[in-house]
Amino acid sequence: MSEEKSLNFIEEIVEEDLRTGKHGGRVLTRFPPEPNGYLHIGHAKSICLNFGLAQQYNGKTNLRFDDTNPVTEDTEYVESIKKDIQWLAFQWAEELYTSDYFETLYSYAVELIKKGLAYVDDSTAEEIAAAKGTPTEPGVPTPYRARSIDENLTLFADMRAGKYKDGEKVLRAKIDLASPNMHLRDPLLYRIKHAHHHRTGNQWCIYPMYDFAHGQSDSIEKITHSICTLEFIPHRPLYDWCIDKLEIFPSKQYEFARLNMTYTVMSKRKLLQLVNDKFVESWDDPRMPTISGLRRRGYTPASIRNFCEKIGVQKRENMIDVSLLEFCIREDLNKTAWRRMAVLDPIKLVITNYPDGQVEDLVGENNPEVEGGEGARIIPFSKELWIEREDFMEDAPKKFFRLGPGLSVRLKHAYIVICNDFVKDENGKVTEVHCTYVPNSKSGEDTSGLKVKGTIHWISVPHAKEAEVRLYDRLFNDENPAAAENFKDSINPESLHVIERAYIEPDLATATPGKGYQFIRLGYFTLDTHSTPEHLVFNRTVTLKDSWGKEVKKNG
Repeated sequence: MSEEKSLNFIEEIVEEDLRTGKHGGRVLTRFPPEPNGYLHIGHAKSICLNFGLAQQYNGKTNLRFDDTNPVTEDTEYVESIKKDIQWLAFQWAEELYTSDYFETLYSYAVELIKKGLAYVDDSTAEEIAAAKGTPTEPGVPTPYRARSIDENLTLFADMRAGKYKDGEKVLRAKIDLASPNMHLRDPLLYRIKHAHHHRTGNQWCIYPMYDFAHGQSDSIEKITHSICTLEFIPHRPLYDWCIDKLEIFPSKQYEFARLNMTYTVMSKRKLLQLVNDKFVESWDDPRMPTISGLRRRGYTPASIRNFCEKIGVQKRENMIDVSLLEFCIREDLNKTAWRRMAVLDPIKLVITNYPDGQVEDLVGENNPEVEGGEGARIIPFSKELWIEREDFMEDAPKKFFRLGPGLSVRLKHAYIVICNDFVKDENGKVTEVHCTYVPNSKSGEDTSGLKVKGTIHWISVPHAKEAEVRLYDRLFNDENPAAAENFKDSINPESLHVIERAYIEPDLATATPGKGYQFIRLGYFTLDTHSTPEHLVFNRTVTLKDSWGKEVKKNG
């Protein structure tokens, strides 16, 4: 019997709400991204939590774009976010935008003014910050806090009408300048921004602050469980204050720990710097922690969902080792990736006793981890083969179970070969390895009685296809680059190694984009999205084993 999984603290809250009939026994969550960048693995945790929670309790999840800052937002980001969520195998109930509610939010602000709970302030940002005081000293009112309701209504209407420049006036809530919570010391509700909005165009020149728009948008949609990350804990009293004073649907905010992962930065601002400063190719560079980057690198939706499930939902910040994410993709690809052969650092092997011009069609299963092998493919075999240079040593040590003078090895899916000789060029570099094969040692039909300890992969020279292979590694050398004075100083200069000419099985010429392949003995790979039939490009998703972790322990 499997051990029953215990509930996380948010599931406990939901189950109690359902038990007591709160919100009519329904669950409606939302995922509210700001369309100012691509989603990353930290957002994946939030997506899995919000959508997964709704699925678990027969509820629904809205996708709501927090598009309240026209300066940083773009429809490119909107489309990428939608693609990422669907790729993770989730579907939203409604696609909504905070901009859908601009008129309603404006009316809410007017209502607060009418209740004497909001006012227009002409102070500069610096003056407002100074007047707010410090955590140990109360704030003081600016000269504009005492404005009459009628004056505030007129000024706010004039702000909307575009009569003032950016920064000339703001709308503030009138709460408590002595509150120990700095977020309650008359926070900003609206600011002036004369900027084109990707959805509303030039219709608006005032935009609500996130703290004002967030709770009210939740309320408009009748969200039952508004799930945020821990940094929003001090914002919750303002969330509740606005809903309470406006007397609208009482959505509730709950906070969980965001994802922090080793050798990674999770700030969209920092990720944008990496793109703009050309440290990476783009937002979907396979070294980026973005969902689109992970997808291009060959990560699967199942591996990311499994990772999010394994790390769970916590109430306090912690650091997750990136090796757990790598474990999840290895675990998934081991079950799903088709096995293929590729040679990245080639040296020629000549089978001297194999007939000239003869070609044999050998059979290799697609996936030995699955019953039935998921079918098979034909692998051509001939007199001349490419093998990895590291699989031959001129002076092999005792426990080297590959090729060297007098040594024998099995060629994967093929025959046992015995090394008899080798050829060097004028610089002393080995260019050819000469072997003889044992005709009655064919895989699956071996009657030779010979025992060999090593098996190596190979590609038939006349049938080989060429491909560019990109070996990706971690983008940062430091375990916590975000804590560095300049996170870009810890970028790993070896994070990408390009092999311009590798040899692959002919079958890989028709590789499927998004499909995982295990290059036998080398790692897991996928066809790059920019690959073409004329120029095949494969990206390494992950190595077969956690060599990085071993290296860290060795040097630690």
